[in-house]
Amino acid sequence: MYAIGVDIGGMSIKVGLVSSEGKIVEQNRVKTAKTADECIKNIVNQINDLLLNHKLTIDDLSGIGIGCPGAVTSETGVVDFLPNLGWEKVKLVDELKKDFNTNIKISNDANVATLAEVIYGCAKDYNDCVMFTLGTGVGGGIVIDKKLVEGGYSRGAELGHTTLIFGGEPCSCGRSGCVECYCSATALIRQTKTAMLNDRNSKMWEYAKGDLANVDGKTAFECSKLGDNTANLVVENYVAYLSESIINMLNVFRPQAFIIGGGISAQGEYLLDKIKAYCEKFEYGYKNAPKTDILIASLGNDAGIIGAAALVK
Repeated sequence: MYAIGVDIGGMSIKVGLVSSEGKIVEQNRVKTAKTADECIKNIVNQINDLLLNHKLTIDDLSGIGIGCPGAVTSETGVVDFLPNLGWEKVKLVDELKKDFNTNIKISNDANVATLAEVIYGCAKDYNDCVMFTLGTGVGGGIVIDKKLVEGGYSRGAELGHTTLIFGGEPCSCGRSGCVECYCSATALIRQTKTAMLNDRNSKMWEYAKGDLANVDGKTAFECSKLGDNTANLVVENYVAYLSESIINMLNVFRPQAFIIGGGISAQGEYLLDKIKAYCEKFEYGYKNAPKTDILIASLGNDAGIIGAAALVK
């Protein structure tokens, strides 16, 4: 059977028809509307379009899965708080059930990305995995025995909001020193800009065309590959922050595999080799511990749709 996967983002909402093998048969994308009601209407229209295009009915689906950022209670199907879109207490599952009499489930977007990688992606040969998604923030996901672990009230697995440095950089969550403050793409960009201002001769200025506004999550990495000393230092510090955070997770969960996803994971082996080399320094937690494989996510931007569909697999 097929399933529908819905990936709600700040800029767009993607809806895909997904096969039982985890392949996206077709997907639609629409700009994220200003209100929850408009977004729900657009989701309904996209689902109906996909069904019509493939001559399917709702009975041909195993269900509809939804990945959504923010605070989501999966048991009730409610998006409790999605600050970027201004959503509060949106009964998303109940609203969709008015149009579709089928199994509908919802989870946090980082959770479904993790599920996608474990069921269909880079970690499909593992049962127990933990994941960081390194984007604007740092999302976290935990899968044990191929099943999501969301914690009480679906509010666990906020791995990006564990403390890395006590009293460190202020975090949007209201605390300070969170993993997100040092390991997100946002943090890497901040670290890169600071380093550039301290070294006007760095190749990173040329890469950014002389404008800090052009700095992105690739700037330090790409200039590090060119041998720029300041870029090397930025990458070295970033890898240390990320590796320390990963080892913390390994000591808590000891999963079979740890997955790195999000935009920064596009650095692939260049990033992975540095993380493994850093972790190998530690006798306790990595070198002499039961081996956890560290992997780069493989599904890219499709993970949201595929993971959402996997909720109703």
